[in-house]
Amino acid sequence: MNGTDNRMGSSAAIQVVDVSKWYGSVVAVNDVSFDVGPGITGLLGPNGAGKTTLLHLIAGLAGCSRGEITMHGEPVRDNPDLYRRMGFMPEHESIYDFFTGRQLVEFSARLHDLPQMREHVDRAISIVGLEEAQNRKMGTYSRGMRQRMRLAATLVHDPQVIILDEPLNGTDPRQRIEFQDVMERLAREGRTILISSHILEEVETLASRILLMISGKLAAAGDFRAIRAKLDEQAYKVRVVVDSPRLMASAIVGMEDVDTVTVSEDGSLLVYSRSVATLQQSLARLARDNSVRLMRVEPMDDSLESLFEYVVER
Repeated sequence: MNGTDNRMGSSAAIQVVDVSKWYGSVVAVNDVSFDVGPGITGLLGPNGAGKTTLLHLIAGLAGCSRGEITMHGEPVRDNPDLYRRMGFMPEHESIYDFFTGRQLVEFSARLHDLPQMREHVDRAISIVGLEEAQNRKMGTYSRGMRQRMRLAATLVHDPQVIILDEPLNGTDPRQRIEFQDVMERLAREGRTILISSHILEEVETLASRILLMISGKLAAAGDFRAIRAKLDEQAYKVRVVVDSPRLMASAIVGMEDVDTVTVSEDGSLLVYSRSVATLQQSLARLARDNSVRLMRVEPMDDSLESLFEYVVER
């Protein structure tokens, strides 16, 4: 489960080969290689892992310091013909609130010099389901609506490769479901979609294949279920606050999936368990059976940083 052999063969739309990017003495991307084929691939990593820099390199917005990136066998840098087949949606908004949603998509269509512009704009807005809101100003949109209309602008020229940087930032659960439905429809059409995120659950629901990055390096690549199963082998740290810590510790230590239990200086319990879900389900019962007041259960290893440390160490 490492980044040394991640090739998908001739079906790959994007090929990243031995790529590094540095700015002076700062290395943002360090010797990364992988391929991306049709379907949805998630680029996962904590903030500062190098995801945005890598996406800019793939989109041709910046040049590699070393290595090569190709799309459909063509170099991505300084290749205008290729950009007509690629859609890129950056993380940060750069749109005018006085634009209506339709005007934003029309602006993108004009940049691509599309013939029959109206048909292209109608189709893109229909894909994201915002026909009724298309003539409202962007400043009146919710965060989720703005993201979907930005996606429409990204799709207006019907690209076969779609690159999205943190597209779900600031969206609520319902908006994420709507976004996921759009992505799945596009993937079924045979498009290649690369989505970055720093949230594990977003990638788990969206992508069947993931690329894990930390500190500019590719830590792992492959099927999400296999990687998640490997991650689940580790012992997670959970903090438990009760009014009788030693009594509760004695009860917890007998659980099958618990490795160790320690009592910290502040009286809280630090539990190392290989099944956090089982532990959380059992704690209320154990507290009741032992007449202990359970006040807080706090998983301590939910961050991507801890997951990546585990992967890299292995």
